[in-house]
This record gives sequence, structure tokens and C-alpha cells, in this order.
Amino acid sequence: MKGRGDTMRLLLWGVAACMLAACANMGRPQGGARDEIPPKYVRSNPKPGARNFNNSRMTVTFDENVQLDNAFEKVVVSPAQKTPPQVSANGRTLTVDFKDTLRSNTTYTVDFADAIKDLNEGNVLDGFALDFSTGDTIDTLRISGMVLQAENLEPAQGMLVGVYSAYTDTSLTKVPLDRIARTNQSGQFTIRNLPAGAYKVFAINDINRDYRWDRTEDIAFFDTLIVPTTEALEITDTLYASTGEDSLVTRPGIRYLPNDVLLTWFNTNYKQPYLADYGRPDRRRITINLGSPNDSLPTLTVVSGAPGIGRTDKEWALRQSNLTADSLTYWIADTLMASNSDSLMLAVRYQKLDTLENRIWATDTLRFFFKDTEKNKKKKKKDKKEEEIPLFTVDSITGDTTFLPPPDFEFLKVDIKGNNNQELGRPMIVETNLPVESLDTAGIHLECMTDTVWMPVAFSMRPDTLDPVLRSRIEADWIPGAKYRINIDTMAVRSIFGPFNRPVKKELTAKKYEDYANLNVSLPGLDSVQAVVELLNQSDVPVYRTIKPVGQTRAQFKLLAPGTYYMRLFIDDNLNAKWDTGDPLAPKQPEEVYYFAKKLNLKENWDIDQSWDITELPLDRQKPYAIKKNKPKLKRGEKPLVDTEENEEDTFGNPFGPTDGRNDRGGFGSGGRRQNQSTNVFAR
Repeated sequence: MKGRGDTMRLLLWGVAACMLAACANMGRPQGGARDEIPPKYVRSNPKPGARNFNNSRMTVTFDENVQLDNAFEKVVVSPAQKTPPQVSANGRTLTVDFKDTLRSNTTYTVDFADAIKDLNEGNVLDGFALDFSTGDTIDTLRISGMVLQAENLEPAQGMLVGVYSAYTDTSLTKVPLDRIARTNQSGQFTIRNLPAGAYKVFAINDINRDYRWDRTEDIAFFDTLIVPTTEALEITDTLYASTGEDSLVTRPGIRYLPNDVLLTWFNTNYKQPYLADYGRPDRRRITINLGSPNDSLPTLTVVSGAPGIGRTDKEWALRQSNLTADSLTYWIADTLMASNSDSLMLAVRYQKLDTLENRIWATDTLRFFFKDTEKNKKKKKKDKKEEEIPLFTVDSITGDTTFLPPPDFEFLKVDIKGNNNQELGRPMIVETNLPVESLDTAGIHLECMTDTVWMPVAFSMRPDTLDPVLRSRIEADWIPGAKYRINIDTMAVRSIFGPFNRPVKKELTAKKYEDYANLNVSLPGLDSVQAVVELLNQSDVPVYRTIKPVGQTRAQFKLLAPGTYYMRLFIDDNLNAKWDTGDPLAPKQPEEVYYFAKKLNLKENWDIDQSWDITELPLDRQKPYAIKKNKPKLKRGEKPLVDTEENEEDTFGNPFGPTDGRNDRGGFGSGGRRQNQSTNVFAR
């Protein structure tokens, strides 16, 4: 019979065994559901809508610990202060210390945008703002809307939006905006606490934080004055009893109008003309970079360091420029000048601005220096020794001439661009590494395989419009599916520096019509305007474009490579076939841009007819989500509001909150022109 001590020992051993078993079966502790609720406002000093506030500090308390995200950029005090406030978070309390003295008898708004989020899960409290007055009354009117980029309809995130109550021609560049706000991640804004009156609305990316527009900054403006108003409405709420039963109750509410102002920002591309930099990367090239595009290009005159003092670049150089003519390369065609002059002193005459911002001509004397490397020096000495080696031999019997290049002889590089397939309806591109002085088409042979025999093909050759200095186009009537070969004889192409080409040979096959897709786009209602229609890749970059002229409602794309595309168009008001920006001082809006809301899947040997009503969807819902770059940040576990695999349509909710009790999914700028469009997106 066991004693009490033995029984106790057995019991302890049993407990220990159970504990060890529990430790051996480790598992993840079960917690509650993830917190997806942003912080809730509890109280503040001053209270919302407080009057006669005269303190330099604001405090706000929430129901949980909070943190700040980029408060310096996101938190806006309106009217603007010269010195930004200091905003800090400690536990559940957020503190705003005003550094400037508050104006008397003024309504202030502190808009936190999406800078506040909880400490643990990072749930964002979007659109939170507090207002107070330093006087006996407080202003309550609002203007709400959205800002998009004019050229590609991207939502403008963090852009400053403001108003002038007394606007003149000089206000925009001389006077700070009266009241301001910032756009959120979706490009939406609300300018709060406005007194009654008429306002001119602008949006700027205020880089230097002076709350007015500088000519290099992005800008958007509304054409007409806006008069904010309110209207009464009834808000319906659902109340739930402890038993689970619900009931509907109504209460009075206010709608603040307008709540649908659409602004499209642009840049005037204003750049001051000046000489940005210059250099001589190698013996044969001089580079000049200008501060802005310029129709009047610089003149380079020899001062010293080369024969022919006083000669201009037209006499000794071949100029190559980019499309905007602000990046210039001067190829030194004078070989004696290029090879023997390590240091060139040139007088560069160019345009710049005087103190009154008028364009004037200025001349700087600049030294363009090039230093040979040891490798180049050795090569030059070696070349001099080999100068006496004959480059050609003549067969004494046949009389044929054979080229015998010495070691390290510099040939002109000639390249036939592209792969081994020739696109129908497009030229063959020939590219060289140096500017071409002469091109002997008799030494260029294009042939087509016909019944197992190579037959000559007629072709034309001309400089390429994108780069006439280094590229040429060979154009011919390509036969679908036919085999071609091109032969470029030795010395058929000669550079301005003397080197000529090696023989070049390439075979290729022309594509067939069945390899392509064709797209016909019907554009109802656009017969009175010219439009440029573009097909875009998945990076929102144009790969094909066509012009729909005045008097027609169809745009045609032929011989398209199969693939996935997106589509946009712009109204070409001045008929120059390129998108033109705006000017707030003219004033002139940028040319209007529209996106087709779905992707286009084009397959081989398909002819597709697509109808597109550009006013069917509001502008903010047109750009497909898949190619939108400024996508709002999603919460953990949250999915986009769109089905990107199905219809590629973007949707736009009501982030301002149901201030009228509705959950509308309207958009901005639906139909026609951008001004005075009526939608149902309600203010925060």
C-alpha cells in the first residue's frame, strides 16, 4: 500500500508529463481578427468649429496610438503660413505647434490628408481636417474636385490646390493663394472654410513652398469663376437594436457644392535659354547643351587652336541635334582640325535672357580640350609607320583591284537594323557610327528570291527623319512572304572623316499579311475635329499612331503586330499632329486627352471594328487600372476596385464620405469639355 508521499510524487510526475506534451506540440496562438479600422477622433483643443481661438498649439486625441507619415509634406494649414507648423505624435495625442502668428478674425483649416495612421496596423485616417476661427464667426463653404495630369489622365497625388478671391493678371506669379488644400492619393481635394464669394481655382506643384506659381512648375486652372453654395438634404441612417433588429431614421444634412471640379495639370515647358554645358568627348565631336529648346541655334567661330581663324561651324562641322534642338553635336568634318588640334578656342554665340526676361544674343569664348590617352598615342604612331603600306593590289592578269587593309584600319560601321523579318509597309533602316559624306547607291544591291533566282528590286534611299546624320531609310514595295537580301559593297558608304565600310550582307524575309492585325476605330461625334489616336503598350507608351482628319469619324490602324494594347486620343485643335500644352497666362487649356477604358487584344489575321464614345465614361474612370502609375496604396488584404483581367475598367468611389447619405460612384468630367461638368461625388 502506497503512502501519501508516493501518491503526491505520482501526481507531480503526471502534471510534468502533461506540460512536456504540451510543449512538444507547439502551435500558433489564435488571436482576433486583424484591425482594419483607422484611428477615431475623440477630442481636440480647439474643438471643431471653435471660435475666438488664440493659442499657438492644437492638440488632437484619438482612441488608439497614432503615428505620422510625411507630415511636413501632407499636413496643410489654410490660410498658408510662411513657416510650416511642427506636427508631432505621442501616444494617442497629436500636436500641432503654429510657428507664425495666427491672423485675427480668420477661419483656419488644418488638413491632415492621409498623414495619420494607427501605430500597430498602419490603418490610414484619410481626409481628416479640423477648423477653428480666431474671430466671432467661422466660414463653412467648400469647393471639392479632382486633379488629373492633362497628357495621360494620371491622378495628381499631393498637389497643392488653392483659390484667389480677388484675381488679377499678376496674382498667379506674385500673390500667394488665399486658401489651400492638397490632393489625396486619388487626386481628390477639398478646399474648406471659404467665405461667400467667387473664386478662381488653381492647382500647382509648389516646389519652393511659396504658395504661388513659378513658370517652371506644373499648373492647372479652371476657366471660370466658381461660387460655392450649399443645399439642404435628408440623410438616412440605419440603427441597430441589441436584439439585432434595424430601423431607418432620417436627419437633416448639408451638401457642399461644387463637388465635381475637374482640373487637368500641365507644364508650360518654360525653360530659360542659356548655355548649360559643353565638351569634347573625342577628337571628332563637340557637344553643346542648351537650357531650353531654341529655334535660333548657336554659332561656333574659331578663335585659336585650329587653322582658319574666323571660320564658323558651317564651314568645318556637321551639326546633329535632338528633336527639341537643345542637345547639339558638332562633328568636326575638317580632318586636319580634328586630328591635330587638342585644344580649340571657340567663340560660342547663343541666346539667353536679360534682366527683363527678353531674349538677347551673348557670346562666350570657350576652350574645348581633348587629351589623348596613351593607347591612342601609340595607335597614332603605329598608323604613321603603316602609312606606306599599300592599301590596294592590282592583279596583273585580270586587272581586278583587291583592298588590303592594314592592321587596326578603321572601317565605317554600317548596320542593317532589326531582325531577319522585314515589316510590310515600313522601311529598312541603315545606321552608321559616323556621319556619312557620300553614299553610292550603285554599290547597294537589294534582291528578291524569285523562282530560286535572286532578282534586283527597285528601291529608294533617303535620310531618316529621326536622325538624318547617322541613319538612312531604304524603301521598297515588299512582297508578303518573299525572301530578300541586301548587299552593300566595300566603299559604297564613306564617312566625312574618310573611313569607308566593309562589305555588308543580310538576308531577311518579308512578313505576310496574315501575321498582322488591323484595327478600325469608330469615333461618333468627332467629325468636326481632328484627333490623333494612339495605341499604347503596357507601359503607357505610344507604339502606333494615326490621324483622324476633320470630316471623318473613323481611325484606321493597319499591319499591327499582334499583342495587347491600350488606346488614347487627343483633340488636335491646331492641326499640328502633336499634343500641345496649355498656358495659364494666355489663358489656354492643354489639348484634351481621352482613354479607351478597356484593353485591346489583337491577334494574327484579325480585323477588328471597335466603336469608342469618348464621353461614355467620366475622365477619372477612363484610364485602365493596369497602366495607371499613380495607384492609391491599398490596405492590407485589400484588392483593387477593378477586375484587371476582365474589363480593365477603373472605378471611382466616394472617398469624401457619405455626407448626404448616399454611396455614389460618379466621376469627374463626364462628356465633352472639361468645364462645368455635373457629377455626383460629394465633398469630404
